[in-house]
Amino acid sequence: MKKILIIFSLILFTSFSYSQSFKQVKIDSLVSVALPPTYITKDTLNQRIFSANASFGYVVVIREPNSKTAVPLKKEKDLNKVFKDYANGIMKLSGGTVENKRDTTVGTLKGLAFNLRTDNGDGSVQYRKFLLLYTHDVTYTFEYYYDEMRAALTKDEVKTYFSSIKLSPELQRNDQYLMTASIGSSFFNAPKIMMCIGAGIIIVITIGMAVRRKKRVDDEDITD
Repeated sequence: MKKILIIFSLILFTSFSYSQSFKQVKIDSLVSVALPPTYITKDTLNQRIFSANASFGYVVVIREPNSKTAVPLKKEKDLNKVFKDYANGIMKLSGGTVENKRDTTVGTLKGLAFNLRTDNGDGSVQYRKFLLLYTHDVTYTFEYYYDEMRAALTKDEVKTYFSSIKLSPELQRNDQYLMTASIGSSFFNAPKIMMCIGAGIIIVITIGMAVRRKKRVDDEDITD
């Protein structure tokens, strides 16, 4: 029992040390994330890759400029298609299974989060947690790799890593797709304006008719 408590204490100490040792690293002038201080960077095929061993897993950040000839996305559904194609492409290349796919937000940007489960065929299973952020100029991919048997130990580490992603206020939703609608613009669009005008006209006509009818009745009463 004493040995178990000692081992558990060591695990807690390691986790605590890990979260204390992470430091914020600039991926570029707009995006930063906390990484272990031993991270390395590699520039290849127009990509910049940051990677590091964590206490219970392995972290990777990929910054990939999009093609300069890429047509800007127009609507949110176009962004959703980019996310869908990305997840399907990862699944196809790895031979794994995408799990827990969901929309998320980082700052004002919409992102895609999902897990990739890969069976190595030798009885071992590996997981990769993904968070994808797409802008017209750059695609950012954040990954955390870990073995299934370490899943329970990675929770704090994963939370520290993904929650540390910081964006410049310059990045807004219209950096992802062009047609964004605020509460004001969605309410005061052309069809709704026409509906309001039409409703207003009907109300004015109804009130006018009621006033005229009342006046006529009053005049008849006076005549009598």
